[in-house]
Amino acid sequence: MGMRVAEDLQRKEAPVVIKKYANRRLYNTESSSYVTLDHLSQMVRQGTSLEVQDARTGEDITRSVLTQIIFEEEAKGQNLLPIAFLRHLIRLYGDPVQAFVPGYLDLAMESFLKNEAEMRQRIAQLFGGEAIAGGKEAIETLVKQNMAVFERAMHMVPPVEPTPPPPPPQTTSGDFSELKSEIEEMRRQLLELSQRK
Repeated sequence: MGMRVAEDLQRKEAPVVIKKYANRRLYNTESSSYVTLDHLSQMVRQGTSLEVQDARTGEDITRSVLTQIIFEEEAKGQNLLPIAFLRHLIRLYGDPVQAFVPGYLDLAMESFLKNEAEMRQRIAQLFGGEAIAGGKEAIETLVKQNMAVFERAMHMVPPVEPTPPPPPPQTTSGDFSELKSEIEEMRRQLLELSQRK
C-alpha cells in the first residue's frame, strides 16, 4: 500500500513530456494529443510540470518554449515584465555576473510566492468590499519585503571591476586636460556600475 502511494507521488512529480516536431506542432505524450502554446500555458498555470523535447533529437527545449509562452502573453497585452527589468536583464547577458542571475531570480520569486497567499487574501479583502484598515499598506509592505530580498541577493555579488586602461603614454604639460577628462570618464563609469547593483 505504501509503495503504491510512493509510486503515485512519483508519477505526479514526473513532468509531462511534450514533443515538438519540425512542423512546430506540439504533442502531449501523456494525453496522446496535439496541443498549442495556450494549452501549455494553462498546464503551467495549473501547476503541471512539463518538459518539452525536440521530437527528432530528444533535446530538452523547455526553456525556449516557456520563453515563447511569455513572449506570446506579453504580445497579447498581459504586461507582467516591466520595461526597466527587461532592459537590465538584456544588459546582464554576457556580463560576468550572468551565472549568478538565475539563482537570484529564483530566490526573489520563491520569496514572492511564499507571501502570495497572504497577498491574495489582502487583495480579495480590499477589492471584495471588505476592505480592512491598513490592507493596502500591508500589500505594499509585502512587495517591499520581496524587493528587499532580491536587492540583498544582488548586493552579495562582488562588484565587477572595470578593465584598467592601459598606462597612459608619457605626457607633457599640454596633455593634462585630456588625461583629466579620461579620469572623469572612468569615475562616471564606476558610478554607473555601483548604481546598477
